[in-house]
Amino acid sequence: VPPDRLFRIGGLVKKNSIKQDIDGITTLFSLTDLLKTVDVKYRGILPDLFREGQGIVAKGKLNKEGVFFAEEILAKHDEKYMPPEVADSLRKTGLWKGPQTK
Repeated sequence: VPPDRLFRIGGLVKKNSIKQDIDGITTLFSLTDLLKTVDVKYRGILPDLFREGQGIVAKGKLNKEGVFFAEEILAKHDEKYMPPEVADSLRKTGLWKGPQTK
């Protein structure tokens, strides 16, 4: 993806990767589909459901160093929901057998 192009990524918040910046508003974490991992930086209030192992979708831009600067973070709202991007990626790993997304 070209740097500074707005797009969405989905995955699971990697365990032991969440770090708060000194400003108290910026959060750094890693997002994984269990095959690949990307570092994410987000400035703002995270959803209440945001936590390690949580499936999320982030909207933002990738910089030249490969860090994803998120403008928006969406977390799943119940046990049955999984963002389509996350479900498709996890299905490819064989670690999730949920319903097909369209």
